[in-house]
Amino acid sequence: MAGTTGRWRPMRQGDLSLVSAIAARVHPDFPEDDAVFAERLALYPAGCFMLEVGGRPAGYILSHPWRFGHLPALNALLRHLPDAPSTYYIHDVALLPEARGSGAASAIVAILVVHAADRALPNLSLVAVNGSQGFWHRHGFSVHADPALTDKLASYDADARLMVRAIQA
Repeated sequence: MAGTTGRWRPMRQGDLSLVSAIAARVHPDFPEDDAVFAERLALYPAGCFMLEVGGRPAGYILSHPWRFGHLPALNALLRHLPDAPSTYYIHDVALLPEARGSGAASAIVAILVVHAADRALPNLSLVAVNGSQGFWHRHGFSVHADPALTDKLASYDADARLMVRAIQA
């Protein structure tokens, strides 16, 4: 699991302090409690990865099966995963500046697409923030407009958008 530089590996419990530190640097406007990161890892370790560049932590991704259109609130615990998921949800991806532009984000997106397809999920979804819509669009995601989600998306930020990528059968 390697990008142009760096290597994605499964996240471990001992990585959670690193995840918290990276999140604080990359997403200062979207703070989440350490309990959120710990719960995502506990609920679905198969969707949690750390990026290492030169043997040092340089990013992470948290993802899991979920219900399409039921966006988890920012900084909220899930308690459990759905029995009948209808999307593969990318909760958070964060790369330190030294890892950006390396191909690492594209590499993990490709891994997650295969992961979702292997689980027969019809799509991947996420909330795009921090001007990331262009990145996600280049990876096959498109904005999904749903007036019922306006308030939930606004709780992230004014430019937050639900984005979806269909899985090709």
